[in-house]
Amino acid sequence: MDPSLARSASEFKTRFEAYNRLQAAAVAFGEKLPIPEIVAIGGQSDGKSSLLEALLGFRFNVREVEMGTRRPLILQMVHDPTAIEPRCRFQEEDSEEYGSPMVSSSAIADTIKSRTESLLRKTRTAVSSKPIVMRAEYAHCPNLTIVDTPGFILKSKKGEPDNTPTEILSMVKSLASPPHRILLFLQQSSVEWCSSLWLDSIREIDPALKRTIVVVSKFDNRLKEFNDRWEVDRYFGASGYLGENTQPFFVALPKDRSTVPNEEFRRQIFQVDAEVLHYLRDSVKGGFDEEKYKSYIGFGCLRDYLESELQKKYKEATPATLALLEQRYCEVTAELDRMETKIQATSNVAHLRRSAMLHAASICNHLGAVLDGAADPAPEQWGKTTDEEKSESGIGGWPGVTADVKPPNATLRLYGGAAFERVVHEFRCATYSVECPAVSREKVANILLAHAGRGGNRGVTEAAAEIARAAARSWLAPLLDTACDRLACVLGNLFDIAIERNRHHPPVCGKKSGDMDGYVGYHAALRHSYNCFIKDLTEQCKQVVRYHLDSVTSPYSQVCYEDFLGSFNSGVNSLHRFNQASAGSFCLELSDGGRPALRKEIMTDQENIPPEKDEITPGKVAEAREARECQMTVPETPSPEQPCDGNYPVKKELGHFIEVGARKRHSRMTGNNKNLDHLKGQHGGGLLFGTGEDAASRSGSTYSEICSSAAQHFARIREILVERSVTSTLNSGFLTPCRERLMVALGLDLFAVSDEKFMDMFVAPGAIDALENERLSLQKRQKILHSCLNEFKNIARSL
Repeated sequence: MDPSLARSASEFKTRFEAYNRLQAAAVAFGEKLPIPEIVAIGGQSDGKSSLLEALLGFRFNVREVEMGTRRPLILQMVHDPTAIEPRCRFQEEDSEEYGSPMVSSSAIADTIKSRTESLLRKTRTAVSSKPIVMRAEYAHCPNLTIVDTPGFILKSKKGEPDNTPTEILSMVKSLASPPHRILLFLQQSSVEWCSSLWLDSIREIDPALKRTIVVVSKFDNRLKEFNDRWEVDRYFGASGYLGENTQPFFVALPKDRSTVPNEEFRRQIFQVDAEVLHYLRDSVKGGFDEEKYKSYIGFGCLRDYLESELQKKYKEATPATLALLEQRYCEVTAELDRMETKIQATSNVAHLRRSAMLHAASICNHLGAVLDGAADPAPEQWGKTTDEEKSESGIGGWPGVTADVKPPNATLRLYGGAAFERVVHEFRCATYSVECPAVSREKVANILLAHAGRGGNRGVTEAAAEIARAAARSWLAPLLDTACDRLACVLGNLFDIAIERNRHHPPVCGKKSGDMDGYVGYHAALRHSYNCFIKDLTEQCKQVVRYHLDSVTSPYSQVCYEDFLGSFNSGVNSLHRFNQASAGSFCLELSDGGRPALRKEIMTDQENIPPEKDEITPGKVAEAREARECQMTVPETPSPEQPCDGNYPVKKELGHFIEVGARKRHSRMTGNNKNLDHLKGQHGGGLLFGTGEDAASRSGSTYSEICSSAAQHFARIREILVERSVTSTLNSGFLTPCRERLMVALGLDLFAVSDEKFMDMFVAPGAIDALENERLSLQKRQKILHSCLNEFKNIARSL
């Protein structure tokens, strides 16, 4: 052999072996390395299996086990002149090591079949992209690596899922898509290019066919159709269907599938090549354009071209492969160092405690910063609108509120303190939209007569107050619970935001927060402890706001016995001042389309908002004047029919005259006290419901008066509860503990424990063994990458 050719062959052999070892490592460890590979693609029965056997130089019944139909097979063919008989070894699953050599062709086929079926049963799928790697060393095979893929099919086999053809097509596309892979596309000669089913699929992967080698298989089936030279040349040129730069190969292989010795099999391959050329030269009139097409006819030409093309790709890819190997080696080494540190830390409890405490303190600081108004990370990504908060919390709307409560900035994505204040304001809006519910006459009668039976002259006032207190307890208590639950959800969402800030922000006060990445048990315990802290705060807040509700609705509370006209007007003014202050601060609408607006514009469509100070509702002037001028009386026995004769004494409570019975103007409506006395005597002196029109009118007037007074009492209770108690309680019950007590609570829960219990967060049963196994795997990866790196450095020096 020419010395230069021998040197070139030796260099190629060195590069080929280096890439084979690198390929084995990539398959074993799941590395994504741009190794030049030939990927065989084609439809089932298009001759891929026969071509692979011809390249190997021996048969092993590959077609009988259908090795390419359900799992890829990487064939690493190594030309070894000393291997008189083929030696085949399979790479162990999930390892870079190879098993013992196999010589029997039936044993090779059985191994491929058993491995395929075992993996498919394990994954419960019809196909799998995880390859089988087989290394074949033989004196009669080239230095070549080919990935045999499942063949395209149009219909699933019996017992297979209906989507199997789609799964195969998708898997083949993923295997062929990397640009460093060469595509070897086979199609039977009996299929015309214009009607090719799979050529379009190949063009989706490689539109210009720049890295595709097209092979027309079973070419001998087409030979007898050619009579003249122009027919042959036109067919060889593919009639423009493949483009000007793509020239297909035309291959025919022995059809005899009987068991023959390997030497006879190779002789038959060369004989078929010779017969094809003989037919084209002697049986076709004018022959064919041998200068243009001879190098593309026959298996021998295809084999030489594949070997030379792979050699060229190996040489071109060596510098990039070397750089990538250096990068991956450094990454694996750094990962191994971190694993060593983690294993050492499991025996150093003091170090773990310090790191965990610094990390927990950093999380608490970030939580406090977000509550105080930090806007990092981006609210657009981490914030939530009002509707999203309701949906994710699963709480839904406000109980008993039929109106659609939309607080200002409801469509903006907020978190932290801003979201907290928005929920508080939404609670105010929901509460003020609740009015005292209607009360039946029967209920009024029961309450009124019960108070009358106990004696005293405050039956009407007591009845109205009792109705208001019951309504407040029934309708406002669910709103308080909902407000606490909504605020708890807002605070619960802050944990992930604090974790995100901790990843990207420098340590607070120059202290290192501690490297706690990878300690899943610790992170789970920290999250659980935080959630328990928020849950406890929620329960405590519910108890406190319920206490305020019970206080303001207690029979001993003086809220319902103040001069209601003055107190209600005072409540209106205070509510008006609150709304003005809110509108000037948080209630400013910042959503798209919003603008700084007056309180009247902001509060549009919100119920139970009092009129402006200077506004007087029509029809109320005379009633207000009358309320100031008339003297209010107290009947001895309150009753909806009780007439007012003007001689009853006046009840003075809390320094004010208040109305506790029917007003004197009722006497003007009846017209005559004597008639009233007559009715009183006729009906026994105290009927609750009369039968005549006068009785009905007086009964309705007293009923309406009690309902109106109850509504005013309810509004007063609601105002005092919301403005004087609940708002400050929610802030002091949630925000203050999160700022001042969170770190102490987490510390007591996580760190004020014994070392044994503390280490449970870091060392679960079997965790040390798992870490040791992971370290061993990293050491193997580091070793094989270091070996490949040294090999490619030597190859680079020879280039």
